[in-house]
Amino acid sequence: MEKATFAGGCFWCMVKPFDQWDGIESVTSGYMGGHVDNPTYEDVKTGKSGHLEVVQIQFDSTIFTYEQLLEIFWQQIDPTDDGGQFQDRGDSYKSAIFTHSDEQSEKALISKRSLAESGRFTKPIVTPIRPAQTFYTAEEYHQDYYKKEPENYAEDRELSGRDAFIQENWKK
Repeated sequence: MEKATFAGGCFWCMVKPFDQWDGIESVTSGYMGGHVDNPTYEDVKTGKSGHLEVVQIQFDSTIFTYEQLLEIFWQQIDPTDDGGQFQDRGDSYKSAIFTHSDEQSEKALISKRSLAESGRFTKPIVTPIRPAQTFYTAEEYHQDYYKKEPENYAEDRELSGRDAFIQENWKK
């Protein structure tokens, strides 16, 4: 198993897009990138811990590749927004790719460059690529939120503007 870690705004909205594929063993909501040990959701949402909300994915790269994960990641975020994602504003909701190896760093950089050169967006791609740090699992009530609270999840996603953005920028 390998792992990949992505920050794409609210972690509730980042689980389901990855959780539905063969080769994905788990998608865990959590926190990464800060300077406080064992942060809580309350610590993170204040922005004072320095952490971002992330999803950490355990995957079998012989079935589902890191490049495929990157493709899904880019299609879930606004990579040109450095102030958060959609309705979720602030440092803890910024996007980022946290890499677990030099190989992941290289693949992430290639995919970012490819997106920038595609002309899909008129603004610069600002999502950083950072080395992975300690991953802290979020509280249980955040795990698999789309399964536990499907109505609330659907309403939050709709109101956030995420789906409208995805439809507008990634329609086939």
